[in-house]
Amino acid sequence: MQKSKEQRVHEVFEKISDNYDQMNSVISFQQHNKWRRDTMHKMQVPPGASAIDVCCGTADWTIALAKATGESGKVVGLDFSQNMLNVGIEKTKDLPQVQLIQGNAMSLPFPDNSFDFATIGFGLRNVPDYRQVLSEMHRVLKPGGMIACLETSQPESFLFKPFFRLYFRFIMPVFGKMFAKSYKEYSWLQESAKSFPGMKQLAKLFTQVGFEQVKYKPYTGGAAALHLGIKKVK
Repeated sequence: MQKSKEQRVHEVFEKISDNYDQMNSVISFQQHNKWRRDTMHKMQVPPGASAIDVCCGTADWTIALAKATGESGKVVGLDFSQNMLNVGIEKTKDLPQVQLIQGNAMSLPFPDNSFDFATIGFGLRNVPDYRQVLSEMHRVLKPGGMIACLETSQPESFLFKPFFRLYFRFIMPVFGKMFAKSYKEYSWLQESAKSFPGMKQLAKLFTQVGFEQVKYKPYTGGAAALHLGIKKVK
């Protein structure tokens, strides 16, 4: 019996949780931290704000949000892998404004209009339905609230595109085997990146679920991209 995408992703992240932070740095050549810092600069999260970090993994972006909101703010990190959350719980134990919960990005356990900011970092490509997750993030944002999505993308340069595909298909799984003893898991992750929409297509999806002022910015030749959007103020 063939496993669903949701089951496969869950198994992958349960297995690689202990090495996930190290591998992020290895496979992105430390660039993911730079991309997130640039994103936080663009978001301008004020002290006292509320935020939800969807597919938070080991809580790196959750922590960045918490440092911006301060103790007067509220930051929820949500992920469906308890093993990933366990790593994050240890990292956030001195941040009382952070709450990490196990949950499904397809059905966020919060009422409408709950948060000022909603983020998702390198998690959207792993969900079964991109539109459903973006719709849920739109729903829980307050009017005027901001979504920020950092994700792998599809390079548009004809020169860079073949190197990108070669790296994701062959080199990244080898790194997974070398550093995390997880060739199969990292090989599967490149499949999800390969089929993920390009920047323009993803921007259209943001607009279709109701976001306004949608902007996107490529990083490292389009290997990754940031998408920002605002929930309409009625």
